[in-house]
Amino acid sequence: MSGSIPFYQKHHLHYDRGYRSKETESKLSQYQSSSRYTAGSSTSTTSRSRGLKVSSHSGLEASRLSPVPKRAKPTYLAVDKDNQIIGYVVPIFRGSQEYAAGLSDTEEARVRDTAAYMARRDLFTSGLEMERSELISRREAMRGSAERISLNKRIHEHEEHFKRMNEDSLMHTPEFVIKPRSHTVWEKQCVRLHCTVSGWPDPRVVWYKNNVAIDPLASPGKYKLESRYNVHSLEINRCDFDDTAQYRVSAMNSKGELSAFASVVVKRFKGEIEEGLPEPRHGPVSEYGITFKTHIVDKFGVSFGREGETMSLGCTVIIYPALHRYQPEVQWYRDDVLLSASKWYHMHWSGDRATLTLTHLNKEDEGLYTLRVTTKSGYETYSAYVFVRDADAEIEGAPGAPLDVRCLDANKDYIIVTWKQPAVDGGNSILGYFVDRCEVGTNHWIQCNDTPVKFARFPVTGLVEGRSYIFRVRAVNKSGMSHPSRVSEPVAAMDPADRARMRGTSAPWTGQIIVTEEEPAEGVVPGRPLELQVTEATKNYVVLSWKPPAGKGLEGVMYYVEKCVSDTDSWQRVNTEIPVKSPRFALFDLAEGKSYSFRVRCCNSAGVGEPSDPTEATTVGDKLDIPSAPSKVIPTNNTDTSVVVSWEASRDAKELVGYYIEASMVGSNVWEPCNNKPVNGTRFFCHGLITGEKYVFRVRAVNAAGLSQFSPDSEPVEVKAAIGGGIPHASPAPPYGITVLECVRDSMVLGWKQPNFIGGADITGYFVDYREVIDGVPGRWHEANIRAVSERAYRVSDLKENKKYQFQVRAANMAGVGIPSLPSDTFLCEEWTIAVPGPPYDLQLREVRSDSLVLLWKPPVYQGRDPVNGFYIDIKEAEAPEEAWRGVNTKATEKTYIKIKNLKEAETYVFRVRAQNKAGVGKTSDVTEPVPALTKPGTKEIVVDVDDDGIVSLNFECCDVTQDSKFVWSKNYEEMTDSSRLTVETKGNKSKAVFSTLGEEDIGIYSCLVTHTDGASSSYTLSEEELKRLLVISHDHKFPIIPLKSELAVELLEKGRVRFWLQAEKISANGKVDYVFNDNVLSQGEKYKMNFDKNTGVIEMIMECLTPADEGTFTFQLTDGKATNQSSLVLIGDVFKELQKESEFQKKEWHRKQGPHFIEYLGYEVTPECCVVLKCKVGNMKKDTTALWYKDGREIKADNNLGFTEGVLKLEIAQISKKDSGVYEVVLKDDRGKDTSTLNLTDQGFKDLMNEVFSFIANSSTPLKITSTDQGIRLYTFVSYYNDLLQVTWHYKDSAIAFSDRIKSGVVGEQLWLQISEPTEKDMGKYAIEFSDGKGGLRRTVELSGQAFDDAFAEFQRLKAAAIAERNRARVAGGLPDVVTIQEGKALNLTCNISGDPVPEVTWLKNDREITSDDHCILKFESGKFASFTITGVNTSDSGKYSILVKNKYGTESADFTVEVIEGTPDLGITSYWTDAEGNVVYSPNTPEEKMKSPVTGTKTQKRKDSVAKTLAMDKVGDKKETQVQKDEEKVAVEESKSEQNKDTKEEIAEQLVTSDQSEGPEQPANTAKETEPPSE
Repeated sequence: MSGSIPFYQKHHLHYDRGYRSKETESKLSQYQSSSRYTAGSSTSTTSRSRGLKVSSHSGLEASRLSPVPKRAKPTYLAVDKDNQIIGYVVPIFRGSQEYAAGLSDTEEARVRDTAAYMARRDLFTSGLEMERSELISRREAMRGSAERISLNKRIHEHEEHFKRMNEDSLMHTPEFVIKPRSHTVWEKQCVRLHCTVSGWPDPRVVWYKNNVAIDPLASPGKYKLESRYNVHSLEINRCDFDDTAQYRVSAMNSKGELSAFASVVVKRFKGEIEEGLPEPRHGPVSEYGITFKTHIVDKFGVSFGREGETMSLGCTVIIYPALHRYQPEVQWYRDDVLLSASKWYHMHWSGDRATLTLTHLNKEDEGLYTLRVTTKSGYETYSAYVFVRDADAEIEGAPGAPLDVRCLDANKDYIIVTWKQPAVDGGNSILGYFVDRCEVGTNHWIQCNDTPVKFARFPVTGLVEGRSYIFRVRAVNKSGMSHPSRVSEPVAAMDPADRARMRGTSAPWTGQIIVTEEEPAEGVVPGRPLELQVTEATKNYVVLSWKPPAGKGLEGVMYYVEKCVSDTDSWQRVNTEIPVKSPRFALFDLAEGKSYSFRVRCCNSAGVGEPSDPTEATTVGDKLDIPSAPSKVIPTNNTDTSVVVSWEASRDAKELVGYYIEASMVGSNVWEPCNNKPVNGTRFFCHGLITGEKYVFRVRAVNAAGLSQFSPDSEPVEVKAAIGGGIPHASPAPPYGITVLECVRDSMVLGWKQPNFIGGADITGYFVDYREVIDGVPGRWHEANIRAVSERAYRVSDLKENKKYQFQVRAANMAGVGIPSLPSDTFLCEEWTIAVPGPPYDLQLREVRSDSLVLLWKPPVYQGRDPVNGFYIDIKEAEAPEEAWRGVNTKATEKTYIKIKNLKEAETYVFRVRAQNKAGVGKTSDVTEPVPALTKPGTKEIVVDVDDDGIVSLNFECCDVTQDSKFVWSKNYEEMTDSSRLTVETKGNKSKAVFSTLGEEDIGIYSCLVTHTDGASSSYTLSEEELKRLLVISHDHKFPIIPLKSELAVELLEKGRVRFWLQAEKISANGKVDYVFNDNVLSQGEKYKMNFDKNTGVIEMIMECLTPADEGTFTFQLTDGKATNQSSLVLIGDVFKELQKESEFQKKEWHRKQGPHFIEYLGYEVTPECCVVLKCKVGNMKKDTTALWYKDGREIKADNNLGFTEGVLKLEIAQISKKDSGVYEVVLKDDRGKDTSTLNLTDQGFKDLMNEVFSFIANSSTPLKITSTDQGIRLYTFVSYYNDLLQVTWHYKDSAIAFSDRIKSGVVGEQLWLQISEPTEKDMGKYAIEFSDGKGGLRRTVELSGQAFDDAFAEFQRLKAAAIAERNRARVAGGLPDVVTIQEGKALNLTCNISGDPVPEVTWLKNDREITSDDHCILKFESGKFASFTITGVNTSDSGKYSILVKNKYGTESADFTVEVIEGTPDLGITSYWTDAEGNVVYSPNTPEEKMKSPVTGTKTQKRKDSVAKTLAMDKVGDKKETQVQKDEEKVAVEESKSEQNKDTKEEIAEQLVTSDQSEGPEQPANTAKETEPPSE
């Protein structure tokens, strides 16, 4: 018995008697020997586990041993450290004998002997002793019963009291008190895994093997599960290698889930395997020399059930040889998913029959069920489909129940529930779905949403954290509510992180659970949540998710969610009352179509943290669209009660769930669902049809957003057996030509050719078998592939290197698998190391014609050392020898197809292909079958067509089609799978490939192959040029237009009327025109006048004027049969305003021109003489019409500058200047009206005018010339007219000259000059004068260098010398009067200025004779400047002609005057006068007025003698014009000299006057005459 004691109980003292003391054992023996009854010994042990003190007491106290002891009250309560009762302890189960005696085996034998002696003695005792014993026994039994009742009542009272005080104190998550321990055992031994689990409510314990739940019923006798008093065990019987695994025990209650792990390792003895057994290999394995053969008979067929019913599927399994108690592995699958036993599925194996019972059918149970029976030698399978129809609706017209309800994204606050829509809507569209929830352990269902949701996904909120729930869904339409769906699997409302933490992590060999918790950080406000994003958004709700903030402060963290409408700054808290605990949240009641941003804040006991970064704006609405309808539904015969339906998948469908197929008997108009569970893929077997009837089918797609529209109805198909029924050779013939395409150490790639006869249907795939050949003896065949391969090439793996193999291939179609091919040649499995590529394969011939054909192939599998970069094609006549092979292409082609031309008609050819890489040309492919170059009768080519709608299509017709023929279209000889650009339509023997939108991506070679024919095919090349041609034709067909000679235009007529018009090139009498303005059709009326001349095609619309309401788009829409055209004119913004302004202007112009008006408004022109002429042209003038000129509002008097000739008014402005700036105006006026024209010649207007004047001046300038002066070199040019406003710039070497004292510029008359004083060689270079006219200006240049500079410099030197001589010669500068008349006796004093360097010699002459100074005539020359002539007393003899002669080395000059003495009374006053430089007499300021009337006068006639100067004559330079220029320069110089002299003279005279007024010194002012009385005697 000790061997069966669990290992964890062997450490308890209850099972070890050795701890008892000898004294106790002795007393107990005495007591038992002296009494008939037995009582257990009293022991008291205390054990502590996790802080709990547990006390256990036996029925007797050890300290008081007596025949009738007082029984102690047993206590089975569990108390904590504070002696608070928290539970009770269940006593360990013991056998009745052990409980009664409590003795060991040896003691028990001795007691039996004593009991026999006592029994013999009792035979002689009295009956009184017997009665006494019975009374004592009854009393003790009653006492024990009462104590047990009291104990139970006390425990119950404590439990109820504790629950009332704290309801959740006993509820806690599961906890492993003792975890399972890992074991290592020998094969065929048994092993038991134990664990002790605590928790409240009682946890549900499940054992797993490699994470797969263990079901003892699935393997009877293998596993044994026991659970008693929170002790759980798993016993594995007769362990084998398959039992080596990691085992997990999971305990779960409403508070959470926890797992523990243990590993079991099964070992085998070495000597247990017989040496003669074959080595393990792939494929069936014979164990112990036995090969099992399995046959499945008495099979279940295609089954039909209804929701709520029970269905059983069963098969009889015959296994040969039959071994007693041998049990194969029996597995059931639905849609390739392994099923496990549950309340929905019951599995049974009776020894020869496997049964699967579906206890309660639901639509989730629909699918393909497969029974798989596995033995050590292999496995056998059988499959059949089970259809589940909807249960009858409680309300007529109600929809079917939803299906496949699942829970996703379970959190503390919400769980997302998903489902699939039903196939049956009850005849009315489904309005939406209601989701119900139920807490596990109750039957109370609560509806989660108030309004139905159309989206097949819904977040359920309002859950209690830690509790488990199940869900169901109901559909509703306007007729009523559906049945509820099958309930979902239970799911707990808790955070995934908490669930993972509760489960913990464990090491598989120890089962250790590691639970980590963050250290609470008190007083820390949490940070920002991270990575906030919108994970799901529909029109009903939005789901947010985020990550908790990093760092401390996460203990007790909860979250507040805030929302904000886009383009606003107002944030609103969504969950104001209850913060969420999980980092996910679902928001409801958002306005559909609006955009929102979201953010989240963390909060804990320390406060609310900062918000996270807001999300991008999210628009509330369904992001998932309903899928588009499938297309091209094609039914195909299968059996006499089923049809295979295939279709083209929905385009661009997102999150597609599957498809629903419906069938309708032709003529019934009643549609029935073929499946009630969505199917994936685009092919489905529809069962349960009536033989001989015709059906049509339709398909629609489904996703979470809803059901799509139905596809177009298929063609009718009659239900009958397709193939195999009386048709011989329905399966395909064997393939042939097996070759090796590549070989490595452990695998070989095979290639083969398609069978010549494919059977009654298209080939669906191939199966390859292989066998090893040892010493020429082939072995057994083995399957290389379980699933059929569609390509004619396959890699056979897991071969042995340097071994020889043979292969065979079988083809399969819908009728079945054909017979295998003949075994191939023997191939050696060794790795290819050649550098060149292997052989191409799968050569095919297409489009065979009398002079050409197309050859296709596939590139070699073995590439060689480098990738393949081209192919060579060889050709020869079929009967020709091998030496006749010749190349088709001299340059390698990169394509895997080629069109071979220039064939000889009726000649038979064969072909082969070679691949090349950088290393060279590789092996040749297999030779094609011989093909004659003949065009078969009835062969047609692909024809391109463009219909009236402009749709381009490729059309191919074949006369040899059969019922099974298919038209296969390809581009560049690759089958097209994308139908987005090309749609194929086939009817009868014609097929059409229609381009959706023809473009550059469609360029290529299009070919069509017809299957089940003798190679009927054709191709069409769509080149770039052909594409352009087709696009033009397509556009013309699709959009026939009425050609226009001119587009819609607008023009202005007189009176400001607006004319819209266009002209059509050609239009019939049935043509119509719609006049549209801003999408509104206009009609004939006062505002609009329409005209349509169909002969000329001119269409016009006239408007009297434009108003602001007429701003917009004007359109003329032309219709002529199918052809249309339109032309629009947009008149908005500035364009319309300009047109409206122009219209109003034209209207005003018309009214203006009814009276005198300006034909040309006032303008100006500049004449070549630089005169400005203001002019305007007028019309419609009369005699009484007046024309008035104004400047700045003031009328200009009529003068010679005003003119009017031939309707032109003119005003001439000569020598214009700034004073002529102003606003000029001309007014025409008569009784018919008045017109005004204004010309603004101020600011910019005047500047533009002057620029034009300056342009004339610049163009009139003469070429720049060079001349010399006594000061230097002068550059000059003449203009016809000079204006003071003219801007001139002088340049030297293209740089503006900075003027100084040495370089000056100026203007004299019409001459503009640049003076270079004292020139040097540095002044040589290019000089230019630039005239500015506001535009480009004009520049005159001259080169002052070389000979020109030398000549000018020499002339300058000469003139300079002459100027010095002229400047220093002697001269009489002041001048004398010509005639002096004086009375006799007066004193005459004349003074003149003398200049010259050196100081000249002065000589006075009288009547041409020199006179000298004496007392009567005093002659003086003072300071080298002043020469005075004084006669003290004038007498008649003094009359005469006097002269003064001055002379120095540079020249001589004289001045003459005449003195006339008259008789008269002497005047005592003194008369002083002088003459200015011109000889005019000037009186002194102190001369009396009466003296000014004296007869003393002085006049000057400029009778000065010619100067005799030592000057050099100037050479004549240049031509006549230059001479004239020089004269002009001399004239200017003389004028300047005179002006300077006059200025100097006046200054000197003024100075002398002041001197004469102040003193009577010896020096007298120049040109002064004095009359003095002679001294009295």
